Parts: sequence; structure tokens; C-alpha cells
Amino acid sequence: MKQLDMNKIKQMIESKRIRWTEHIVIRLLQRNIKQEDVEKAILNGEIIEEYADDYPYPSCLIYGVNTNNQVLHVVCGTNGEELWLITAYYPNNTEWQEDLKIRKEKK
Repeated sequence: MKQLDMNKIKQMIESKRIRWTEHIVIRLLQRNIKQEDVEKAILNGEIIEEYADDYPYPSCLIYGVNTNNQVLHVVCGTNGEELWLITAYYPNNTEWQEDLKIRKEKK
């Protein structure tokens, strides 16, 4: 499976080829995250995990920063034409190492 390409993901954001899933819309409301924060985090972000076997499309976890320079994680997938935004959240040190890019080992 070909890896997801961060440049293509950014191009989809810039050209507004975005599908906001019902799930992410609910999570953004619950977590007080703005859509512009998600877009900014993707535009300055980097892929930190890939999920090649996700259904219906391969997806990835992006590490980026929002409009207030807070770290934001965004899960998204693509069919090559559109970027499907799945969820977004502020990572914590319980699950993530200090850099918020590497998961801690489960004990």
C-alpha cells in the first residue's frame, strides 16, 4: 500500500476538497475545536502514524499546531479525490511521549 502523501493532503485542504464527517463535527463541538484549527494543523503538520488498512480509505494521524499554537492531532483519510476528516483532539502526556508524536508503550 502506497503511503499517504502529506503534500497531496495539504493540496486537498488548500483547494477545499474536504469532507467533514459527522463524527469529526461532533468531536469538534465536544472538544471546543474550530474547523480553521483543524485546517491550520494539517497545513503545518506532519504524518506521525499511518493506518493503511483503514476502511473505507487508508488514513493517517497528523501532528500539527492550531491557530493558538497548541498541538492538535487530526485523523484523516483519502480516496485520492477528497480528504475525509475523521477526528481531531488535543493529545495528552498520558498516552503520548513528551514530544506528543510518539505513543507511550501500553503497560
